[in-house]
Amino acid sequence: MTQPDDAAAALGRLRDQLQRAGGTGLRQAFEETLHPADGADHRRHFPIADAGEALVEIPPEEFPRHTPHQYSTLGAPYPDYSPYHCRASVLRRLRAAQQQLRALREGWSIQIFDAYRPLAAQHFMVEHEFTRLTQLRGFEPAAIPAEIEEAIWQEVFSVWARPDHDPAMPTPHSTGAALDVTLVDEHGAAVDTGSAIDAFGAVSRPNHFALRSDHSGRQAHANRTLLHRSMATAGFQRHPFEWWHFSYGDQLWALMCWLDAPERPRTALFGAARPG
Repeated sequence: MTQPDDAAAALGRLRDQLQRAGGTGLRQAFEETLHPADGADHRRHFPIADAGEALVEIPPEEFPRHTPHQYSTLGAPYPDYSPYHCRASVLRRLRAAQQQLRALREGWSIQIFDAYRPLAAQHFMVEHEFTRLTQLRGFEPAAIPAEIEEAIWQEVFSVWARPDHDPAMPTPHSTGAALDVTLVDEHGAAVDTGSAIDAFGAVSRPNHFALRSDHSGRQAHANRTLLHRSMATAGFQRHPFEWWHFSYGDQLWALMCWLDAPERPRTALFGAARPG
């Protein structure tokens, strides 16, 4: 983690870079010009003053779960808490988001795909995705050319945060402040959002379908916008490169708040959650 003066200087350089890029504001320039593998790492410029809240279970009777849990099924370890846990204030805001959603779409629900993810599970999934993408390209991980290996790691880190052990820059899901969510209708059926959660490539970008004129594209964009509106009303910030990822109180949340109001830099409320 950079020191306060260094962080202020780094944010000043980032602001100047984004202003030169143009667009309607810092957030748009950030989302449209930075590579996903690098952009979210700018969260390191924001200090953490952990509020000390416990992890609590997200009640399944209130929020449907995407089951079976994909990462657990693959073997990712969750030794202390299930992936359906988050910080207490995050749950309160999630309830507010669902109330907002139902004011707009009666009977609809926010479905939980993933929430708390310990660092060990992050490591497991990063390695799993690297191996999967390597084999899709016809290579074995132990015998892959260096330039292809680097390109695949960049692709992995475009969706998966680097599993950093530095307590001053925890992975977002390890804080219990990040949620991967989607929408289901009054019948419990998933609505069309245009891609699966964890999709690689441009389709994961929140506004990927914004300019589409076909019915499917318009519907996907409308549902992504509805999810964003519901979550943002409750104080969540959306990941700049993932339509499904929202957070409240972690460093990524602080970064996105800064992009909207750079004159008021935030301090993150949550570091890595402590089991037990």
